[in-house]
Amino acid sequence: MTQTPGIAVTGASGRMGQMLIREIIDSDKMHLGAALERPGHDWIGRDLGEAMGGTASGVTVTDDAAEAFGKVQAVIDFTAPQATIAFAGEAGKAGIVHVIGTTGMTEDEIAQLAPAAEQGAVIVRAGNMSLGVNLLTQLTRQVAAALDVDYDIEIIESHHNQKVDAPSGTALMLGEAAAEGRGVKLADVSDRGRDGITGARQKGDIGFTAIRGGDIVGEHDVMFAAAGERIILRHVASDRALFARGALKAALWGQGKAPGEYDMLDVLGLKA
Repeated sequence: MTQTPGIAVTGASGRMGQMLIREIIDSDKMHLGAALERPGHDWIGRDLGEAMGGTASGVTVTDDAAEAFGKVQAVIDFTAPQATIAFAGEAGKAGIVHVIGTTGMTEDEIAQLAPAAEQGAVIVRAGNMSLGVNLLTQLTRQVAAALDVDYDIEIIESHHNQKVDAPSGTALMLGEAAAEGRGVKLADVSDRGRDGITGARQKGDIGFTAIRGGDIVGEHDVMFAAAGERIILRHVASDRALFARGALKAALWGQGKAPGEYDMLDVLGLKA
């Protein structure tokens, strides 16, 4: 029987980390090869299963990415920008798939992933790993291309009260799609801050609103508003596991692919 790909999970103690681990354990298409946490975390050196409150798994939590990546075929990473950049460097050296779900990365930070892809990593990065959201991205691009600037574009996103970045990575992904549809750069038309006397809305701007509260998994609306009508494209996520499943799909898709940078549209075959 062919050996299934080994998967490493960073941020193993986190909500997404533990969900990824459970999905991997339940899968017959892959196996858990390593679990990582930041240096000094109290899970370091412990059996992962026991640290999660269950039975022994045989996987010891480590903070040594180089060692962990040397024995797996892919790593799934939902951590923080600087950690992700460091992990990408190690993934490049190991020549493995690096699936990145980390949000809040600046353009400069994203650019720092390129050397890892050139060195040997297969990087799959997306602001959202959901099939539905990636379809929404395509629709947003198409609608933006079809409508002129008489239609104001507003992106409204809602998440739980523990989310630390805003706008969400998904909202920015949708904003990029809208800007591409209009043939402009998002950085030139993005309107993220409204407080006090702001003046009238600038024609052609793409506005963002972030809502934080309770345990909202993720809701995204793209509104095209003109005089007399509004068109609203919407995606609602009610189960966080859908993001984990999308990331695992990306990790499997990346096996055997040429080193480089990809996104979920590549994984799902939605690239134009």
